Amino acid sequence: MAHTDSATATRIVELELIRLRPQSGVRGTGADGPVLVRVADGEGVSGWGELPRATGPQWEALASAFAPALLRHSWRRPTEAGEAWADLPWDPAVAGALDTACWDLWSRQRGTPLSHALGGERTALTAGVTLPRQVTVESVVTEVNRQVGAGFRRIRLEVEPGWDADVVRAVRGSFPFLVLQADAGGRYTESPADLDALRVLDGLGLLAIEDPFAPGDLAAHGRLASELRTPVALGRSLDSVEDLGEAIRAEAGGAVNVDLTRLGGLTSARRAVDRAVDAGWQVWCGSSAVTGVGRAAAVALASLSGATLPVEMPGAGGRGRDLVVPPVRAHDGVVPVPLTESGLGHGVDRTAVAGRTAQTLLVDADGTREALAERGGGARRGRGR
Repeated sequence: MAHTDSATATRIVELELIRLRPQSGVRGTGADGPVLVRVADGEGVSGWGELPRATGPQWEALASAFAPALLRHSWRRPTEAGEAWADLPWDPAVAGALDTACWDLWSRQRGTPLSHALGGERTALTAGVTLPRQVTVESVVTEVNRQVGAGFRRIRLEVEPGWDADVVRAVRGSFPFLVLQADAGGRYTESPADLDALRVLDGLGLLAIEDPFAPGDLAAHGRLASELRTPVALGRSLDSVEDLGEAIRAEAGGAVNVDLTRLGGLTSARRAVDRAVDAGWQVWCGSSAVTGVGRAAAVALASLSGATLPVEMPGAGGRGRDLVVPPVRAHDGVVPVPLTESGLGHGVDRTAVAGRTAQTLLVDADGTREALAERGGGARRGRGR
């Protein structure tokens, strides 16, 4: 039920950090596994966010600096939550988890779907899927066939020097009307051989060639973008809206992968969509998320009218139980935007979360932590700093 108007300040009174074991099921400390963030107000309403792969330093920064800062800060709109960590060393993934949780909380307080809170208009989204490099070209075609059979309408192929044009041609030969995109992952240089390979890809009818050169090399991306007909897309070069603005001024591309984890959360990601659209760039919402919490946030972001390209989703054949109900999945290549429930539109399955939890911290404003660590199926409580 909605209970808070837009003029009422929100103060987080409880902040829970849940460190998960990686999806592979390896038991241990959960190092580099995902972290779920739960923030709650004084009336028992909670919002959720996700840090997809938390390194040791990121976990420490989240628990010791970012989370306590948010607990000491009050805000009226989630766009103001980031003021809490404005003076801390910038880590977009850490900030993004908290920012997204605040957006979820704020929209749940008002009984509003997160997509509407962000300004989204669409009710269903076309889904795309990324295929990592396979052992053989034949196995790529086989995997593409499985994804097409599941309804996916855009396939993003990972390419690199020596593994590019032949792969795309093979897929194109079997699926002539399929939308294809190449993710180069920064693996090319401006050597004559690599530039020739990229020119060949330019003639294969791709939706975009993403990140051909090293992240941050806007000059190289700009030179290539001026030569190719295929849009050059940027993703890994962008850690902030300011980075996007610099890329637009450098004419370093024509499309952008807006990933809320890379950009610092929904506040920055929404601004990035607007900035790209104003510049005439095409937009799709990628996702580094590894749980339904992060994917649900990406779906809400992708409901913005400017995000016209297919949203990234897990492919057919993915393993593991999702951590939200209902699971965030494409159905026949289409992802529904939840409109009948507030916030993310998906409830967190605490039973499923408990089955993957390595450690839980309840953080106080002064940085004091109440820890519940699970080891070998047991549990141990304690106080820590």
